[in-house]
Amino acid sequence: MEAMPLVDRYAPSPTADLHLGNLRTALAGWLLTRAAGGRWLMRVEDLDEARVRAASGAEARNLADLERLGLHWDGDVVRQSERLDLYRDAVASLPTYECFCTRREIAEAASAPHDGYRAYPGTCRSLTAAEREERRATRPPAIRVDSGGATFAVDDVHAGRVAGLVDDFVLVRGDGAFAYNLAVVVDDVEMGVDHITRGDDLLSSAPRQAWLTQQLGGSPATYAHIGLVVNEEGQRLAKRDGAVTLADLPHLSPGDVLAQLSDSLGLGPARTTEEALAAMPGDQRFFSGAVWREGGLAQP
Repeated sequence: MEAMPLVDRYAPSPTADLHLGNLRTALAGWLLTRAAGGRWLMRVEDLDEARVRAASGAEARNLADLERLGLHWDGDVVRQSERLDLYRDAVASLPTYECFCTRREIAEAASAPHDGYRAYPGTCRSLTAAEREERRATRPPAIRVDSGGATFAVDDVHAGRVAGLVDDFVLVRGDGAFAYNLAVVVDDVEMGVDHITRGDDLLSSAPRQAWLTQQLGGSPATYAHIGLVVNEEGQRLAKRDGAVTLADLPHLSPGDVLAQLSDSLGLGPARTTEEALAAMPGDQRFFSGAVWREGGLAQP
């Protein structure tokens, strides 16, 4: 039976303009998808209402920047703010418990993390009904999934087989907002996503997300984690580093910017997405990061 074309997605958060690191990851995902004859979907992750309101117009600018570079997507734009019922139903289908811990309490109880993420030690899992009722009087609970101490492994086209512990991560925050790890998994399952291209800073979260995918009846995706763009100090690129968004680069045409992005991926200075696609290597391995120096991107 012939293999089905892969389905990938790009998922910007409209809380700021896309910087060159975001655009570089988008280009990598678009190229991997188009090279495989697949579908590249667009999802706007707009659950953080306060930050979205503070960045008025960011969604429109994000989508316009992608289109200016020739990164056109398939189908309609999906917005997380319009999918709350899906997240609510997913939470109801999972084993969960209330958690009243503060971040400080978790930090003090957990061992020092290797990747910036502190695994939850299960402090609130065994609270009695009376203890939960007492804590609700002073603090609204978050809702955590009860993972049962699972471990899970994912396949990454660059890193290979990656296994990790699945802790009891948050599904619903204490303020009632659905958590990132829940929403992205529900969306990927519902949208039929089977290939995920994103920054390699998210590699450590892949096992828990893939585990949740399976709990919700989906099949875990294959991942392609792309090296980040960093500044000259080795820190991930941010607005504070200067001219890093398209709006900051009015002297460059979309072709000029695309040429920098393509060249930083090792494909040469392609000025159109078609040229970049034609330059794709046979093994599609262009996963190293890049460095932003004043005036442009460069390979490390």
